Amino acid sequence: MSPIESLNLSRQGGLIPLNKPTGMTSRQVVNCVERLTRPLKAGHAGTLDPLASGVLVVCIGPATRLIEYVQRMRKQYVGAFLLGRQSPTEDIEGEVVELPDATQPTLEQTETAVRHFVGRILQRPPAFSALKIQGRPAYRLARQGRPVELQPRPVEIHRIAVQSYQYPELILEVECGAGTYIRSLGRDLAERLGTAAVMTALRRTAIGQFCIESSIELDKLTVDGWTRYVESPLRAVEGLPQIQLTSDEVARIRNGQTIARRDVEAAEIAALDPDGQLVGILEPAPDGRWRTRRNMPTP
Repeated sequence: MSPIESLNLSRQGGLIPLNKPTGMTSRQVVNCVERLTRPLKAGHAGTLDPLASGVLVVCIGPATRLIEYVQRMRKQYVGAFLLGRQSPTEDIEGEVVELPDATQPTLEQTETAVRHFVGRILQRPPAFSALKIQGRPAYRLARQGRPVELQPRPVEIHRIAVQSYQYPELILEVECGAGTYIRSLGRDLAERLGTAAVMTALRRTAIGQFCIESSIELDKLTVDGWTRYVESPLRAVEGLPQIQLTSDEVARIRNGQTIARRDVEAAEIAALDPDGQLVGILEPAPDGRWRTRRNMPTP
């Protein structure tokens, strides 16, 4: 890495869209990245379980401040399920039990049932999840055999379709918002069909504009070559309106002051300096001006 590359990365950081392999936790992937990027820290935008593979966006250095904006992006998945089976984890990571005399839905019944899950729905998260119950991850309590009661919460399903079906195997394509559990979606779909299901595989094919085809294999990252895969922090805020600030406005924002801009209306905007570098995320102030919600270091 050249001194200029090192300086730019340490000041603003960046993003690397990775193709996470199965068998690793998202945290283990981040640990691998951090060993290469030291002293820069890293974090991921959207957990994938060890069973799952696919797009995992890793934010590096100051760009970790933008993780929530990547997490908000729509996600696309391909999930495989076995009907007529159930497990406490809702996937094949737990003990799978085959139901005796299980109902065998037809393709037509299945395609009709999936339509009921499009839109804003209430979903009960799986007991074996990282969601906290009184400060403790639910999966730890579940592993101890303790009762886990997670309340249903709203999630957004933009699209769900049957990719293929030959009983007992069902493959679904899903486009959804943040917080959706695909294994729980399979569970609820199966219940609507009068049976049960376990997820056997999951592949995240896209997060926003980050797609699987352009994601990097983890083993391609090296100490000397990882910087070639780093993308601009602006990729994290592609979903926000953008404005370019004058030098005076940049200075005011850097000093914690507000600015007056009447040329945009939004809950949040990405503010760029005259060179096109991200200054920060702004939000409306009570007086109708704009104030900083999240600052980025000076490039």
